[in-house]
Amino acid sequence: MTDKTTPKKPPTEKRHRAEELHEILQRANYQYYVLDNPELPDAEYDRRLRELQDLEEEYPALVSPDSPTQRVGAAPLKAFAEVRHQVPMLSLDNAFSDEELVEFDRRVRDRLNSQQPVEYACEPKLDGIAISLLYRDGLLERAATRGDGTTGEDITQNVRTIGSVPLRLLENGVPEVLEVRGEIYMPKAGFAELNRKAAEAGEKTFVNPRNAAAGSLRQLDSRITARRPLELCAYGVGQIEGGTLPEKHTEILRQLNRWGFRINSEMAAVKDIQACIEYHEKLGGKRGELAYDIDGIVFKVNDIALQRRLGFVARAPRWAMAYKFPAQEEMTLLKDVEFQVGRTGAVTPVARLEPVFVGGVTVSNATLHNRDEIARLGVKIGDTVVIRRAGDVIPQVVSVVASKRPKGARDIVFPDHCPVCDSPVESTPGEAVARCSGGLVCSAQRKQAIKHFASRKAMDIDGLGDKLVEQLVDEGLLHSVSGLYDLALEPVAGLERMGEKSAQNLLDALEHSKDTTLPKFLYALGIREVGEATARNLARHFGDLEPLMQADEESLQEVEDVGPVVAHFVAEFFQQAHAQEEIEALRQAGVHWEAEETGGEEQPFSGQTWVLTGKLETLSRGEAKDYLQRLGAKVAGSVSAKTDSVVAGPGAGSKLSKARELDIPTMDEDEFLEMLRGRGIEV
Repeated sequence: MTDKTTPKKPPTEKRHRAEELHEILQRANYQYYVLDNPELPDAEYDRRLRELQDLEEEYPALVSPDSPTQRVGAAPLKAFAEVRHQVPMLSLDNAFSDEELVEFDRRVRDRLNSQQPVEYACEPKLDGIAISLLYRDGLLERAATRGDGTTGEDITQNVRTIGSVPLRLLENGVPEVLEVRGEIYMPKAGFAELNRKAAEAGEKTFVNPRNAAAGSLRQLDSRITARRPLELCAYGVGQIEGGTLPEKHTEILRQLNRWGFRINSEMAAVKDIQACIEYHEKLGGKRGELAYDIDGIVFKVNDIALQRRLGFVARAPRWAMAYKFPAQEEMTLLKDVEFQVGRTGAVTPVARLEPVFVGGVTVSNATLHNRDEIARLGVKIGDTVVIRRAGDVIPQVVSVVASKRPKGARDIVFPDHCPVCDSPVESTPGEAVARCSGGLVCSAQRKQAIKHFASRKAMDIDGLGDKLVEQLVDEGLLHSVSGLYDLALEPVAGLERMGEKSAQNLLDALEHSKDTTLPKFLYALGIREVGEATARNLARHFGDLEPLMQADEESLQEVEDVGPVVAHFVAEFFQQAHAQEEIEALRQAGVHWEAEETGGEEQPFSGQTWVLTGKLETLSRGEAKDYLQRLGAKVAGSVSAKTDSVVAGPGAGSKLSKARELDIPTMDEDEFLEMLRGRGIEV
């Protein structure tokens, strides 16, 4: 008896026809979206697509993930899953003048120890959303947002609906694992049509194409995304395994183009930094004529080998720079000035403005930076001022229209006492910033200090968001960072939007956070100028908190990347009685860490560079990197002649091949774990 639920097996001729239609439609998409040279009329494309849909409906076994019929159709999501980028999606440093770009070039050549001109790749900086596309064996496996550079959101269902995103790559030679990075944007014409339809339907319109693109990508229902006129433009690569790519950035992009990706037709390679300046001027002149919004030009050292030599700083590559176009400016009225207090006590004047539309958004507040900037501008309350969105992001007051000053304009009086806690406001000689002297007595500083302490890269206290911190402080339940560990279930559960379960989850997260590391704890303390990298260097150098707290400024300057200014802030912090009391209270509450292996020659891998590649099964990449750093090693993202050792897990590709070519020692994960245990690390 035949099982009626068993799908019909497609006859050979039907399977061949489906494969033929796949190829025809895939080629048509490439011609239309990538080459801008359609070869099939729309009606013919629709007929072929309908034929394939009919075949797949009759024979479900013919349906495959890369089928042109599968771009839309999945059920709406409840939420986006989290994705961790194997290779971080770093941001770019910005330049705003020719001089800053020339200075970037000087730094590049100095680091390369060369006075020869450097060839640069030039690309328009699209004003869209950065995206990561992961292909395995040529098939699209996952699409993710940039997020914070380390962790993004899985938006695969939505990205599959975008016609210019290939579901299967063309041609041969594609690496086994290929991560393509690009910008998803909305062309000007599509944006105008989208807003026209929204207005006709009585719906809310979008402010600018970038907001429209971002909103479209974050729809939980991919059918909505499919109706939005989104495009993808590839600009680079991330993770690569089981294959190689060309050794110049522009050639990598051309190879991506051959595999099915749209790249920017304005891309060029130029011989030196002067040619970069000329390119920036030329594109700036035709900015308004382009079919899409751009907010600057990205310049990258074109030679990949030189990129590897230049490396990265904490958040950005040393080999790339975004040269922003002059920000858009508008005039408006400065109605008042208020003063805000930040985590380090900095008192910042904020201009309250008559709302004005600048660079795609409505601006009602703008920074005046500090007392010196107010004096430089000569600005008064009641003035007509020019507002600029610096780098198309941060609104600021850039000048005063003196001819429009009214008779009743008032001087801006900088406060002598903190507007929040009434403590004296102090200025340090040589510093433009004035600071509240109240420290954690000041609720504004206390709130910011607690938010920083709880942040992901610090103590990582899950569920302790900004609004909850505000409530806890305002309700008198929290008076210090250490007070977090004294919170009780009943009063927390009584807060707005909490309840007993949420309160218990918070208390559990607080308990979990007590087991930390010294670098994370130092970063969480919020010492001025001590970021993640400096905290790690301090921990490595001193090994534990006690010797660090007793160190003088001279001793602190022996730490890598710690100069006189940072040394002064660190020493000053640990000399303060309230800081010592807070640290002791935190330790009494149970916050603890293991001592670090001290730096210098005593560390077994001091001065060595290691590379991790492939999928580690027992450890995460982050854990493996942390263990190596504890042993004094630097962990790099690429293999070079300077690499000392490579740890290769399953799926290791080009990095392992290159290590073997250069005769660099390699080990698998089991050998790596054994090595760690031999160094006294329990894994």
